[in-house]
Order: sequence, then C-alpha cells, then structure tokens
Amino acid sequence: MAYNEDIDHRIVSLVADWRGVERRKMFGGTCHLLGGHMFCGVSGDRLILRLGEARASELHGTEHIREFDITGRPMKGWVMVDQEAFRSDRELARWLALAKDFVISLPAKK
Repeated sequence: MAYNEDIDHRIVSLVADWRGVERRKMFGGTCHLLGGHMFCGVSGDRLILRLGEARASELHGTEHIREFDITGRPMKGWVMVDQEAFRSDRELARWLALAKDFVISLPAKK
C-alpha cells in the first residue's frame, strides 16, 4: 500500500526542531520515532498516532478517528486519523503534540 507523501512531508516539517526524531519506512508507509519510540506515521492517506490506551479509547468513535488496524489485529493505544481532521498544519501539529506527550512519558530506550 502506498502512503501519502504530502502528509509525511508535513510531519517532517512540523517536527524538524524536535530533538531525537528519526524517520523510517514501515507498515508499507512511513513512521517517525522520538527517542527510539514510534509516535506517528502515515499509512495510505491516514495519520497513525500513538496516544496510549486511555487517550486512544477516549477518541474511538470520534468522527475521522478509528483503531489502528492494518493487519486484522488492532494495536492498542494507537489510532488512525483521516485527513479531514488535520487539514491545516495547526491541526496536524496538535495531533503530533498529543503523540509526543505520550511518547515522552515512556521509559527511555536503551
């Protein structure tokens, strides 16, 4: 499955000043890691976000949000966000900040 490179370029631009960010190809798309922890990615035309189980559960059922499931086995703590929910860079930055807040709460990778 191809991924939307425009979304990926927007992410790269918005996280350019974050320390410890790395970009990798994964899941037939692309992902971004912060301090070794994956925090977001792009699959098809959707944004993938790691928000933790509590925040992801809060958002399930919200318009333009669904479980992250590309294999038939949903990943707990992750969501997929349709483009309609991040048309502007300000909206995308808000989503990325939620993922960043969760990931920086995780233990450091060795």
